[in-house]
Amino acid sequence: MDVFKYLCHRRPERSFFYRGHQFPVCSRCTGLIVGAALFAVYSFIVPVRYDWNLLYMSFLLQLPYIIDGFTQYLAIRESNNTLRFITGLLGGVGVVLLARFMRILVEHLLMNMW
Repeated sequence: MDVFKYLCHRRPERSFFYRGHQFPVCSRCTGLIVGAALFAVYSFIVPVRYDWNLLYMSFLLQLPYIIDGFTQYLAIRESNNTLRFITGLLGGVGVVLLARFMRILVEHLLMNMW
């Protein structure tokens, strides 16, 4: 579990606990991981058409966790674990969308180079 210390702050007050054991990452990172995993599985089951609208959507889905994180970091407001998880969940979907879109774009560019 020590590898997670390089990926996440793991603060106990910002993490979920199960049966007295702290999750290896905070609630926002838990949401990111769950959102990314769920969308990855979903996209293998249901065909997803990757177009420019989906690229814009990937950025919009990441905005909530970015705004939540920065406003909390700047001490403008205090978030809670449920909100952190939900914004992370949306952001996880956005990250996978963006990664897949970028992969398709790179493949397209490489195919046109040869």
